[in-house]
Formats: sequence, C-alpha cells, structure tokens
Amino acid sequence: MQKIVFNAHYMMYVDTAVAEYWRMLALPYDDTMQLLGGDTYVKKATLEFHASARMDDRLDVALKCSRIGNSSMNFSSAIFRADELLIGCELVYVFADPATQTSRPVPPRLRDVLTGYEAGEPMVQVRTGSWSELGEDAKRIRTDVFVDEQRIPAEMEWDHGDAAGLHAVAYNRLGQAIATGRLLQERAGVARIGRVAVHRVLRGSGVGRQVMRALLESAAARGDREVVLHAQLSAESFYRGLGFSPRGEPFDEAGIPHVEMARPLIAA
Repeated sequence: MQKIVFNAHYMMYVDTAVAEYWRMLALPYDDTMQLLGGDTYVKKATLEFHASARMDDRLDVALKCSRIGNSSMNFSSAIFRADELLIGCELVYVFADPATQTSRPVPPRLRDVLTGYEAGEPMVQVRTGSWSELGEDAKRIRTDVFVDEQRIPAEMEWDHGDAAGLHAVAYNRLGQAIATGRLLQERAGVARIGRVAVHRVLRGSGVGRQVMRALLESAAARGDREVVLHAQLSAESFYRGLGFSPRGEPFDEAGIPHVEMARPLIAA
C-alpha cells in the first residue's frame, strides 16, 4: 500500500474549493444561477503533479479566478502541504443555457462580482432600517429559515416586535437578501437581538457576523449598555465568538432548545 492520495481525489479537493469560493462570493449557487438565467459547466480540467499527499497530511487548497472571457471563466488552483506545492490545477468553466448547454456570455453582474472579489472588494452590504423599509426581504429569509426549514409555526414567527424593531438585512453584490436580524429595546439600557437568520448555504461564511456587528453597533450608538438574546443551542458557539456568555439553564422555545446569552456594550 502506497499510503498516498489517489490521483482522482485531488480533483474532488479542488471541486470542494470551488463550492467554498461561491460561498465567499456570498452567492447561493442555485438561486444565483436561476437569477442569471444560466449555469456553469466544466469545459476543461487539468492537473499538474509535483508531489504526493500522504495519509493524514493537512492540506491547503487555494483558488482564484484568473481570467474571464466572453463565455468562459478560468480558475487556477493549487494544493499545498505547508509551503510545499503538491498539485497545480486549471479549470475552465463555461456559462451556458441550462436547457441546451450552449454557451452564453458571462453576465455583466457576475463578471463584476468575480473581478470585485479578486480585487479584495466587499461582497456583502448590510443595511439597517425599519420593517417598512426592509421587511419584505427580512420576511423572505425568515420564512425560508424558521418556517420552512425549522418548522416553526408561522403564527409564532411574526409579532409586534417587527414593527417596533430595527432590522438589519445583508445583501450580496447581485442584490439578493441573504441574512437578517432585528434589534429591540428590552428595557432602558438593555437591547434584545433576535430573529437572526442566514441563508442555509451561506452559514459559516461570515455573513451572520456582519449582521450581528451592525445590530451591536446600532445598540451601542443609542446608548445601550447590554445586549441579550435567546440562542439556539446549535448556534451557541457562534454567539460566544461575538462576546456573548450563557446566562441560566437551557430552555425550550418553539420546540427548539435555547439558552439566554448576554454581552456588555461600550456606548458609542
């Protein structure tokens, strides 16, 4: 037994990196392709072998969009073990009609996202405002996440807090709403954050943190000294990473285990 990675597996590693690349663009792939009226198909894939990865190696996979033609997009990838280059890879994707798989020009909006990302530009903009301003987009995300995915009864999802609260909605470069949350006044000096929802395929990409930062900054700006929230237990580590600490014992809310968490604020 050679104890080295089977050659075909390297392409799987690169393919996984491509999926993560779309997440870093803040583009839910299926929704995005439907919006753009096309899909991407691999036209060519080449691997160049420099050295072998072995069992239990920790590998890093790098990927960038190196060229955008009329209908094609070239991606360059490399697989490293520490600083050692093991594999080089070149991928050529073609943007095409999903029904006929005939090529189409890369949409200008997609071209803008790709070039912007490679130039280090932000992929997400978070807007804050009232329910009348942002409610339509916030409601769509919360319906997808809480009502459809988590099976929370719709009558429990919507309450008077929506009209009273400040809402944050994150948008990608195509204008798609991808995350939301709301800020309420619990009592004097204490804010409550809730209804934090992120598009299913973009969780872990940092979008939720951007929404939370916008809400925390808004609470600090109005002089709140503390923020509290009810965190689903599955998201406790996410909120710990934002400076929240558990308070009390776990409890059930809408059939889902939660825990109250809090963090102090320094007023702006």
